Formats: sequence, structure tokens, C-alpha cells
Amino acid sequence: MSDSGVRARVRELRETLHEHNRRYHVLGEPVISDREFDRLMEELARLEEAHPDLADPNSPTQRVGGAPLDQFRTVRHAVPMLSLNNTYSEEDLREFDARARRFLGDGSDWSYAVELKVDGVGVALHYAGGALRLGVSRGDGVQGDDITANLRTVRTLPLLLTAPRGSRPIPGTLEVRGEVFFKLSVFGRMNEEREKNGEKPFANPRNSCAGTLKLLDPRLTARRSMDLIVYTLVGAEDLGFESHIESMTWLASLGFPINPLLERASAIDDVVQLWTVWATKRWELDCDTDGLVIKVDDLPVQRQLGFTSKAPRWAIAAKFETSEALTRVADIRVQVGRTGTATPVAILEPVTLLGTTIQRATLHNADEVRRLDVRVGDWVAIEKGGEIIPKVTRVLADRRTGKELPFVFPSTCPACGSSLRQEEGEVALRCVNDACPAKRKGRILHFASRNGMDIEGMGTALVDLLVDEGIVKDLDDIYRLKKEDLLRLPRIQDTSASNLIEAIAASRRPPFHRFLYALGIDHVGARAARLLAESFRSPEAVAEAREDEIAAIPGVGDVIVRSVADTFRRPQTRRMLASLRALGVVPEAPAQAQDQRLAEVEGKSFVLTGTLPTWSRDQAKERIQRAGGRVSSTVSKKTDYVVAGENPGSKAEKASELGVPVLDERALKTLLRLPQN
Repeated sequence: MSDSGVRARVRELRETLHEHNRRYHVLGEPVISDREFDRLMEELARLEEAHPDLADPNSPTQRVGGAPLDQFRTVRHAVPMLSLNNTYSEEDLREFDARARRFLGDGSDWSYAVELKVDGVGVALHYAGGALRLGVSRGDGVQGDDITANLRTVRTLPLLLTAPRGSRPIPGTLEVRGEVFFKLSVFGRMNEEREKNGEKPFANPRNSCAGTLKLLDPRLTARRSMDLIVYTLVGAEDLGFESHIESMTWLASLGFPINPLLERASAIDDVVQLWTVWATKRWELDCDTDGLVIKVDDLPVQRQLGFTSKAPRWAIAAKFETSEALTRVADIRVQVGRTGTATPVAILEPVTLLGTTIQRATLHNADEVRRLDVRVGDWVAIEKGGEIIPKVTRVLADRRTGKELPFVFPSTCPACGSSLRQEEGEVALRCVNDACPAKRKGRILHFASRNGMDIEGMGTALVDLLVDEGIVKDLDDIYRLKKEDLLRLPRIQDTSASNLIEAIAASRRPPFHRFLYALGIDHVGARAARLLAESFRSPEAVAEAREDEIAAIPGVGDVIVRSVADTFRRPQTRRMLASLRALGVVPEAPAQAQDQRLAEVEGKSFVLTGTLPTWSRDQAKERIQRAGGRVSSTVSKKTDYVVAGENPGSKAEKASELGVPVLDERALKTLLRLPQN
């Protein structure tokens, strides 16, 4: 075949395969067999291999993933990817409509576009000459990561665009925004496969999708079948479109998968009706959705309404109420944590709740077990506290058969057989044995946690093995680990062993506040650890501090003072600190930071909820406190602001009910007078 003939055949095969891929994955209307598709793909792969000069990153053959990446490049969004205001109430939804009409104040009228709010990962897709050139994660809304290589593996994402005959032409550059997600059926099969292979199942579809898009090896990404829906054509009005639905219909004609719900509602009453219907109908879908997105459909009206500092005035997310799930208690077990606290845990028959398979739920303590009167074999209702932590809310006593078994709290530790003791004034029962293996495992896990020494790879399964095999007996033994120690353990491969040894080495110079937190001192959380670190600046200084010196730190109460003093008086604590130092673990003193108190923040009460794009909750908390604000854990009439990230849960709902302003991270940074990058 001549060079021109090869080029023509490669071009023909690519166009044919792209079209068949769209028909199969987007339209669900295949017109050729899988075998015929594979035959065409094999022919294209052979031609590309024989003619490397014809290589194209958007070829159908590249969906299997390319070479591993060193890191992700940061890309700034030309138009910020803003979040939406949320509501859980019909009253707020109607107020959104009334507020927009008051803002325009000219008797304008419009219709709404209603779409499902698919729970996935937001992305921006850039095309040039009809070919995918760049894919960027949402990030913090201002900038994100270049994840083009991973996005090319998403089979519902068109790599090359072709306009239907008679349609408007494709502009030279195009930006489309959408959501990448796992279908529930795909996610279920993926977890089944992982369990068969002895791997831990993924927690939920959204987090798994986010993690998959951040894999540095696109070949691994390609093994997980993610999907895409698009929800915005950036600059649609400039391209000549009059309405959002018109622009989405055009994108669908180019091969983009659009929302399974895209409906025009002529008035807010119709929107409310759709919201009510889909609150139930959503369970029929093969994807997670937590609400509807309501947008003014008329693009000129969108432009007139514009934006607030954090969100468009022309759109709102109407969230569905948090649901509960019913399941049976298969067993009640007691687990012992690092402080020796014995906690009853309900082992449940697996049930799906908000996209997560729930198999365990805490029962908190013996008093809570008695209050609920929960028994082994009972049917119970569970929900997620803050949409994150599963908890048993009630027992369905009317379903009892008489075979249910009351739970008797043990008097001895299930891990070591030592006595469980209840301290005066406490509800909790604690194991009295300092050498208890469960306490030891808990201490090591806490020490290695992200807010502690941040040793990636040292999770529950590995710590169980290390302690059970007698390889790690205490915290300092972590820094004596050798690669050969790890390779002796079952299911530990060479690469994971090397990565863990590197992570341990990298943790030897932690910030001092994280080191203090990692020690697991009773009652010393992340905030108290930071206050102690800023005052004393080294382990030796804390060890030599008098109780009155510790008590002089603003925000450190008597309980923390006694706990810190008692811990550092113990000979075993001093021996551990000396051993860690000898092994090269030397915490870094905090920089001398001056509090910058702001009049608009001073004395204000903040509540943090959900996952923020770039800050951890501890970082946000520190910034608020340095500006003079206070951070509380519960929303009340006295709360001044709720700071909400992704999956904010019931706290954001409570804020809406009480009229408390809800800020996203961007708005919080603006309030704190901080840069947005």
C-alpha cells in the first residue's frame, strides 16, 4: 500500500472506530459485532505500529492508556469553575426564583433547564480543530490538573468531533465542561473483582473516580471503565446559542453524552414538581445523584443575572433529603482503640447508602446499646452522620421474631483478656493493659495517619500484620523497618515495600505540631497540638514545661494540661522520644507566624463541613483562628458562617434553615483576605 493509501486507510479506520465507539458507549445502539470492532482496531494498531509518523494521541488505539506520567501539570481555568448555591427546601427554591426576578426588576420572564446533579468529578475539556487537546480537573475552581492522558481512556468522551451534515460548524476552539463518574453497575463489578483478588473494595464511586483520575499511570486508569456527561458549553451565547438546552442538544449531535435528564420547565412550580418526582425516581438510575441542577435556560437572561463572588445567580442545586437504609444486625463486636476505649460496633448485612456499601456502624458505648435496645438479628435503620459516618438511628422492634439475641457488654478486653474499667465521670470502658495489641495497633495507625506523620501505605491491614508478626512493637520500630522485613509478609510486593520504606524515610522531619498530634496524647487533637507546638517548639521543651506554663497557653484547658504533663513525666515517653531522635526523627519547629486579626472575622463563629478543594479542615480552622474567628462543630442561631465543601451533609441544610450564610473555600479566602491560588 502506498504512503497516501496508508494515510487514507488510517484516517478511515479512525473515523469509523470513533463513530462505532459513540454508537456503542453513548447511544447504546451498536451496529457491528464486538468481534468486527476488534478486527478494525487490530488493523489500525498494526498500521500505526508500522508507520509511527502517523501517531495521534486522539487515535482510538490510545484509549488503553499511554506511558506513565511523572506528575500532573497545573493549568489555570480561563473561566473559573464556580460552585453552585445549594438548597434542601422548597421555600429556598422558590426564593431563588423570586430573588432573580427582584434582581432584574424589569418584568422579565424565562424558562428553566433542569438536569440531574450527577455525583462525580468535574472536568474542563478543550478542543482545537475538533480534536481533544486538553482535559483539566476542577481543582479549586481557579486552577486544576492536566489529566488529559487519563481522560482519553474514558470511552464516552469523544476524542474527535464531527458535526452532522447541515449542522452549525465546529469552532476552531471549544471548551466543554462535564462530570466524570462510575456507573453503579460498573462500580459494583469492580469491587467484586477486587474482593476476589483479596483487595480492599473501594469505598464509594465518587472518591474512587477522583482517585482514578489522579493515577499517574494511564494504563491503570484505562482498566477502570469511567463515564462522562457534559453539562456546559463555555461561551455558548458568544457562539450564537440562545438557550442552554439548545447548546446541549448541539453538543449531543457532536457525540457528547449529555445528562439523562434535560428538561425545560416554564415556571418554578414545574421545577418543584420535577424535584419531587426525581427524589424517588433517582433510585432507578445507574449513577449516583444527590439533587437537581436548575439553570435559567435563556442565555441572555443568564448574562444579565451574572454572578455573586462565589456562584452564578442564574443557577442553584436543589439537593435531595438524606436518606436512610434498612438492614439487619449480623453481629455486635467490641473493638479497642489506641486509648483502650472499648467501642461496640454493629456488623451489618451489606446495604448501599448514598453510593457506599455499609457493613459496619458504630454503637458508641454501652449506654447507647441499652438506649436503642439493639440486638443481634434486629432490623435497624442506618443513616450517615453528616453523610459520612454510618450510624444506627433506630431499631425496627415490630420485625422481631423472638430469635434476636440481647448484647452483653464484656468485662474483659476482647484483644488481650485484661479487665475493662470505667473511669469516674466517663461513659467509656477502657482496657487497662498498656501492652494490649489492639491499643498498640491503634497507636501506630494514629502515629502514621495523614494528620500525624503522614506515612502513606501504612494502613490497617499492614499494621495488623506488623504487630501480629512481632515486627513492630512500638512507634520507634517503624523507623527500624527494612525492606526485607516487609517482603516476608503475605501479599507485600517489591514495589509497595520500596514505597513504604521511602514514605517512612520522608516522615523523619515532620512539622512539630504533627509530631505532637501523632504521639496520641489523650485529649490533644490537631488544634491543641498546634497551640503547644507554637508555644514550646520542640519535644524537649514540652517535656520540661511546668503545668502552669502549659496552662498559660490560650485555648488549652485543664484536662489537656494534666494529660500533657502526665504523658511527658512518664519514663516510657522520654525513652520513646530519645529513641526516635536517635533514629533520625527530628520535628521541625514552626515558623513564627503573627496572627492577622480582621475586624470582619474577629469573634465570629464558623462551622466547617464537607471536603474543601485545596485546604484540609485543620488548615481552614487555623486560618480562621489566626484572623480572630472561632470554629465550632455544630450549627446554631449563634453561628455566623458555615464553610461548606463537597458532600457538606446536614450542617449545610441546617444553615439554610436558620438563614446562616454558607461560604465555599473561595469565598472564605476572600473573607480572610487571602489569595485564591
